[in-house]
Amino acid sequence: MGYIKELRNIVGSRPLIMVGACVILINNKNELLLQLRKDNHCWGLSGGSMEIGETLEQVAKRELFEETGLTANNLTLLEVFSGQDLYYQYPHGDEVYNVVAAYICKDYKGIIKAEENEVADLNFFHINSIPSNISPPDLPIIREYIRSQMQE
Repeated sequence: MGYIKELRNIVGSRPLIMVGACVILINNKNELLLQLRKDNHCWGLSGGSMEIGETLEQVAKRELFEETGLTANNLTLLEVFSGQDLYYQYPHGDEVYNVVAAYICKDYKGIIKAEENEVADLNFFHINSIPSNISPPDLPIIREYIRSQMQE
């Protein structure tokens, strides 16, 4: 997160608009991959902030690989999320208003391996068994994905 760290050196913990992407990774059992975050001890999606020069799809693929060891072959845009529901204050005090491109990925490869610094655990969950402690900025995204699946 080099770009955001550079901005933080200038503005401190004040709210930033942070652009990024996340991946809703679905296995062949139609289960959703979630990661237990070390910073807030909540389950969430693989994802993160954009670095200068990246596309949103590149962000999604990079973050998925960094956090899970998995490589996305194909991504499908679910929606771009923003607004008050994506405000978040990190446990250390930094504030952000996220703008997140959420991608669905059902075509991936690799061996699942949690990134040691950010991820405590990785697990697949059926959409009817999603944990209650979801990371706040991921909650509206997961809810929209589940809603979209109920309409199919």
